[in-house]
Order: sequence, then structure tokens, then C-alpha cells
Amino acid sequence: MTIRLGLQIPNFSYGTGVEQLFPTVIAQAREAESAGFDAVFVMDHFYQLPMLGSPDQPMLEAYTALGALATATERVQLGALITGNTYRNPTLLAKIITTLDVVSAGRAILSVGTGWFELEHRQLGFEFGSFTDRFNRLEEALKILDPMIKGEPSTFSGDWYTTESAIANPRYRDRIPILIGGSGEKKTFSIAARYADHLNIIGGFDELRGKLDALAKRCDEAGRDRSTLQTSMLLTVLVDENAKPDQIPAEMSGRMLAGSPDYIGEQVQAKVLDAGIDTVIINMPFYTPGVIAAAGEALLPLVA
Repeated sequence: MTIRLGLQIPNFSYGTGVEQLFPTVIAQAREAESAGFDAVFVMDHFYQLPMLGSPDQPMLEAYTALGALATATERVQLGALITGNTYRNPTLLAKIITTLDVVSAGRAILSVGTGWFELEHRQLGFEFGSFTDRFNRLEEALKILDPMIKGEPSTFSGDWYTTESAIANPRYRDRIPILIGGSGEKKTFSIAARYADHLNIIGGFDELRGKLDALAKRCDEAGRDRSTLQTSMLLTVLVDENAKPDQIPAEMSGRMLAGSPDYIGEQVQAKVLDAGIDTVIINMPFYTPGVIAAAGEALLPLVA
């Protein structure tokens, strides 16, 4: 799996009726594909996130939406950024992701993280647990998922999950790539070093070099060549010739850029790629036709 440039769709509030909601999602995915993006992601949430809107705003279930996008696109890889491990038993997730891979003819990405949005867990009845609980559950889940997506039976007995010769068939590929997302320099990066093909690093611009140093240490501890683990940053971009940097909310100042496509490209090079991150996955607070293509035209030459 190689991602030079990815698009994440972070919301489904388009100011239209629900009958236009998914056609707008399809339009974004197709525009990204035509513009040369390598991957399209949706969020794995059931409620809109606090920084983006209220809980009652539209939010599609991730894997149902991805299955539909698989039939509306031809080339882009498809995944959730990031799948919440707490929302699905790992054997169910293995079945979901292998099905998506068949439906998409080999374009599925298995992403997974600990899960963090407590309100969703409480209101919808998912067990949240402590920070340590969620990391332990993620590690157990990966011990089950890793063999299943390679076509090997999984037998496991842990504190959170138990399987007995669990299999997932049919499969389209010998193995589905794994993407881990998070910011934790000890636990998350250690898990990524042992299991992942790609690590999406959550952090501000000024943190990236330090996080890459930490990742190199985790790879050394795992006996892995750091260069075999691709890295990316999720970046919010407001593509607008008239936008000014001072329009960026303070809480997003380390993870958001606003301005013309050329300006955004310059800043991505200076703040992200020059820091050592391999590539970027972008999302946008607003969608109008053409804006994804404009971003792709500016960014793809930087990561080619």
C-alpha cells in the first residue's frame, strides 16, 4: 500500500436534503479519483465530532458508505480514518474489511485505532473503559485481525476477546494493508511498528520531527526498518484565494492551512514534508465542486 495523497470526508452536512447527501459524497470521491488522489477515507463515527458540529448532524456509518463508494469508483483505495476498535468485534471487522476488499476489487485499507469519543460510547451502549483498557483491547484485536486478513485461522484467548480457528473468506488479496492512526509515541507507535504498513500521525506541525524520532525508536525496538512504515499527517485545508491564516481557529493552528492552492502547497512542503513525513491526507471544512481537484493539482507534485 502506498498513499501519496489521500482525502478524508469529515462530514455529511451539505445544506441539502438527505436525497442529495450521498450523491455529494460520491461526487467528492470521484473528483478525488480523477484528480489523482490515491485514497478516499470517511470517518468512523456515529455522531458528528464536537469540533465540527452537534451530535445530531448527519453521520453515515462508515463501512456501509465505503461499500457503496466501492461501486462508484474504480481506482482509489478506500478506508475509514480511523476505525474505532471499540465499535466492532475484531472478527466482525475482519469480515467487513475482507468483504470490502472483494467488493472493491482489492482496494480496501484496514485502519484501526483505540476509539476515543466517549459520548458515542455512552449514548449508544459501547463499552468505553479506561485509556489503558482501550489500548489493551486494540493490541488483542490486532493479534486476531493480522492472521485473519492473511487467510490464516485465528485462535486467541485474551482478557477482551476469544476466537477459535476464526477465518474470513472470501478474500481478494493475500493480505490487506493495515493503517494505524494516533499520537501516542510509546503505545500507538509501538503497535504501528509491529503491525502496520502505514501510520497516520496526529500532531501539530511543531511536533512532527519529535514524533518521527520516537517512531524510529519504536521501530528499532521491534527490529523493523523504519523506512518500511509509511507515515502521513491528517491536515485540514481551506482552499480559498481570499482566505487568510488568521481565519484558522486557534485550536486548529497546528493542523490546518488556509489560502490559495499554491500557498497551501508551499506550507505543506515546509511544515510537513520537510519535517520528514512521507505524505498528507487532507480534509476540507466545506465542499464545492473543483476544490478537491485544485488541492490535488498543488499537492500531488510534492509527493510524487
